[in-house]
Amino acid sequence: MLYIHAGSTVHVGESHPVLPSMKHLLALALIPALSVSALAIDGRSRTAVPVDSVTGSETVKGRPDPIPDYPGMVFVPAGNFLMGSTTADLYHAADVDEWPQHSVWVDDFYIDVHEVTNAQYKVFLDSMHVEPPPRWVGGNYGIGEDGIPVAQVTWTNAAAYARFVGKRLPTEAEWEKAARGTDARRYPWGNRFDTHRCNNGDSPLPIMSFPGGVSPYGCFDMAGNVAEWVADRYTAYPRARTDVLPRDIRDRNKLFHDNRRVYRGGSWNSFGKFLRCANREAAKPNTRWAYVGFRCARDAPWSHRSRRDKQ
Repeated sequence: MLYIHAGSTVHVGESHPVLPSMKHLLALALIPALSVSALAIDGRSRTAVPVDSVTGSETVKGRPDPIPDYPGMVFVPAGNFLMGSTTADLYHAADVDEWPQHSVWVDDFYIDVHEVTNAQYKVFLDSMHVEPPPRWVGGNYGIGEDGIPVAQVTWTNAAAYARFVGKRLPTEAEWEKAARGTDARRYPWGNRFDTHRCNNGDSPLPIMSFPGGVSPYGCFDMAGNVAEWVADRYTAYPRARTDVLPRDIRDRNKLFHDNRRVYRGGSWNSFGKFLRCANREAAKPNTRWAYVGFRCARDAPWSHRSRRDKQ
């Protein structure tokens, strides 16, 4: 595995894809000085991903050059992408809540390279006196589980952690763009499900254990391991007059009548259809599922959203 740190490449145990020691995991937990560039997939050379072809850097007012790094995060450039699933997809793995597929503009933003770990969450828990996940004993996770993504956290806890570290939860659109890029792929690595590129086994595994499953922008575990809370409420996608479901496919608008929050990406105990980038799941904000965690995002300081929030 390769890690990019301060402009140098470090090779870490090719035969063992987890971090090499407790020391490294604890450094990661404390918001490390790990500057991870967006990575290419399929084991090819890993270099910074270029700005989307639909929006050259000159079209984003105020974007600096070079683009600043944030430790442990990757930059996702502004532009349109195709969100959701097509009518044809409904006859395969997709569900109606993913339909219709539609083009969405997303501003420049940053998103975490990996899911928040137990060790990272422990710092927040001890500082803010938050109730620990139910499976923790005496306020502590298990020995050797520093690098396992935290789970059994409510949406409210996840949002509070994000604020604690100066970030936020990603929007549903941001999460999906970071996972699938701009070519509407089904999975972060492409269109075919591959158990060697994600964790849908018997239990959660340490972060970044599947480098072959990295997303186009360099995010690990956006399919499998733990599912991830996002900011949005569970609502229907916008439909135009021309968006008409086939008669043999049942609509599911009743699903959207309560105050549930979305989680994405599927988890270690999910079948492949639930690990697709477009798949949506939801639960009440105070739910603690054993397979749901989160990762964080942050606005680019020059983005429209950031400027609006400062007004």
